[in-house]
Amino acid sequence: MKKIITADNTESFLNQEINETYHSQTGAMEEALRKYAEPCQIKELAKTGSIKILDLFFGLGYNSAMAIQVALEANPGCQIEVIGIENDPEIISKIQEVNPPIGFFQHYKKLSLNRLEFRQGHISVKVILQDVKEAIKKLNENYFDAIFYDPFSPKTSPEMWTTELFTEMYRVMKDSGILATYTCARMARENMAAANLIYDDGPIVGRRGPGTIAKKWVD
Repeated sequence: MKKIITADNTESFLNQEINETYHSQTGAMEEALRKYAEPCQIKELAKTGSIKILDLFFGLGYNSAMAIQVALEANPGCQIEVIGIENDPEIISKIQEVNPPIGFFQHYKKLSLNRLEFRQGHISVKVILQDVKEAIKKLNENYFDAIFYDPFSPKTSPEMWTTELFTEMYRVMKDSGILATYTCARMARENMAAANLIYDDGPIVGRRGPGTIAKKWVD
């Protein structure tokens, strides 16, 4: 695993086995804010007083750390729960080697392979170190306000973009929940639709095409 610096001077890593980076090289912080926190309406959710976030393919935790920061700026008293799922212990260990410009990220340094959860005041963060296809089955239905869906690309990791997994996303999302991801790949969107998720374009950030946001089809 090789450290890289993205265009906004934020550290990330290149997974040399897959030959993909964990964040957009145009800017890891911009990606976390504009592809995940903003489309999932974290600022607006914070004003309700409570947010539950599922950070899939957790990596270094930038997406959920940014969301927490955005939420606290909107409502310092907001109750926030983050559940992250990650199957690669090596990237969890790399959290100690990065220092992104996110105020709350200092608390993510408490995470290690020996300590996969922490509580900071009214905020709890827990990482499940397991294959997502198994870990997701243990989560409660109709639970999450926001899902950050951030695996490697459909081209290199098609098994992470299946109808079966998106069906699990449907199950664990609240009826009002929002899923955000960085890709607009046809396969991803078709499998979302097959899982009764309604998709639309997300923001265009560092790519030619937009990301995707999805919500539950509710009769």
